[in-house]
Amino acid sequence: MPIPETALLSDLNDRSREVFRRVVETYLATGDPVGSRTLTRELSEKLSAATIRNVMQDLELLGLLDHPHISAGRMPTQLGLRLFVDGLMEAGPVSASDREMIDETLGDDSRDTGTMLDRVSTALSALTHGASLVLMPKQEAPVRHIEFVSLAPDRALVVLVFADGRVENRVFNPPPGHTASSMREAANFLNAVAEGRTLAELRRSVAHEIEASRQKLDSMAAVLISSGLALWEGESSDPRLIVRGRANLLEHELADLDRIRTLFDDLERKRDIAEFLELAEQGEGVRIFIGSENKLFSLSGSSLVVSPYMNADRKIVGAVGVIGPTRLNYGRIVPIVDYTAQLVGRLISGRKG
Repeated sequence: MPIPETALLSDLNDRSREVFRRVVETYLATGDPVGSRTLTRELSEKLSAATIRNVMQDLELLGLLDHPHISAGRMPTQLGLRLFVDGLMEAGPVSASDREMIDETLGDDSRDTGTMLDRVSTALSALTHGASLVLMPKQEAPVRHIEFVSLAPDRALVVLVFADGRVENRVFNPPPGHTASSMREAANFLNAVAEGRTLAELRRSVAHEIEASRQKLDSMAAVLISSGLALWEGESSDPRLIVRGRANLLEHELADLDRIRTLFDDLERKRDIAEFLELAEQGEGVRIFIGSENKLFSLSGSSLVVSPYMNADRKIVGAVGVIGPTRLNYGRIVPIVDYTAQLVGRLISGRKG
């Protein structure tokens, strides 16, 4: 039966704890295994290299440290990183320079939420040198108008105009043999029942409305309606996840290119968006997923730092996060993600300051 992390930490004496902390901090800063001679110059207590090696061997037996080969120094295991993050990491407030860059990014009081959150994602990627993830809030404005436009025999466009002035354009595959007449009839039907309803409400009621009005619609129009609305249900067409800075992940010397490509594929497909929000909803504040704890993406050698943001009703409506190698500067990135999430929440809610 594995030893609980809290017990592992409490069982370490002061000397072991300091050696462990220094190994992790040095590894996170350099990316290189840490040798005993390096630590002799950094520890507050003057210890011989032989004594430090013994302590590091004990930490390795506990599963907190590992070494790539016999003559190399030590580096933290996934368990070691988790223990460090939960019990030893000192995450102070976001630095003045980081705060200034985030504030400048969000300084434009744009009414376009998508544009604002795209800037947030770009800023997070630039600040952290990782890939940034921003989950946009669900749009709840009522639908004002719907229109279908044929682009090709197998492609069509649905245009949705919302009561708040926002316009969404989405391409979808209409049923074979659709006609301009069936598209107009579908749009007229939806516009007649859409007034005052959000997309979610419209999607729930349209099946009932179609059944009640089936005699008024030919079968082609009914299928076209279903095709157009299905566009908003599937994860593959959900536009809520913004990803920036994928190329940053390729700059790390230890990157496994095959796993990086798998991650890219996952992000491009915007897979598991609902789970991304679910991860954030499991508790307020920043959450950290290290290595194989990160079930969201196929790249098990990554870390995800994510925090939810709330609307004016204190309801979680989205999330911001950073993904990168396990060798992240957690002490710096955690306050950046936390500050950004709180600021986005205030802007989404219309609260300033």
